[in-house]
Amino acid sequence: MKKIGLLSDTHSYWDEKYKNHFADCDEVWHAGDIGSFDLTLKFEAFKPFRAVYGNIDGADIRAVYPEFLRFTLEGVDVLMTHIGGYPGRYDPKVRNILQVDPPRLFICGHSHILKVMYDKKYNCLDINPGAAGKYGFHKVRTLLRFVLDEGAIKDLEVIELSE
Repeated sequence: MKKIGLLSDTHSYWDEKYKNHFADCDEVWHAGDIGSFDLTLKFEAFKPFRAVYGNIDGADIRAVYPEFLRFTLEGVDVLMTHIGGYPGRYDPKVRNILQVDPPRLFICGHSHILKVMYDKKYNCLDINPGAAGKYGFHKVRTLLRFVLDEGAIKDLEVIELSE
């Protein structure tokens, strides 16, 4: 069993609340638009860290983190990217992957809109954690926590970050 802390779109903003909310997580995942390499170092010093680069991320972040990250953890096949879309409106690159080899869990960011949807067509849970940073049009900053356990994705929690 692994407890995961998930966020996206920090845009260089660090909030000590990330540490509070992810204290009991085994790993932290970032779905892109990290914003600064210094931020990646803070996350890496805190917990095992997996991330993809986003459209605002520079060459330093892109040199370390991929556009697409695919892995299996606790029996769950995971695909993560920044620009992904959602069921019925996937980015073409993502749609091609889903048509050939869909994961059980698809994670993306970019929209700054929290969405958790099940895609019946691809038998896949689609998660966008919204935006955890302060830059952007979103009114509420959000994080997610969930558990991967022997092929199951469970105990999803939405965390709203207040000022």
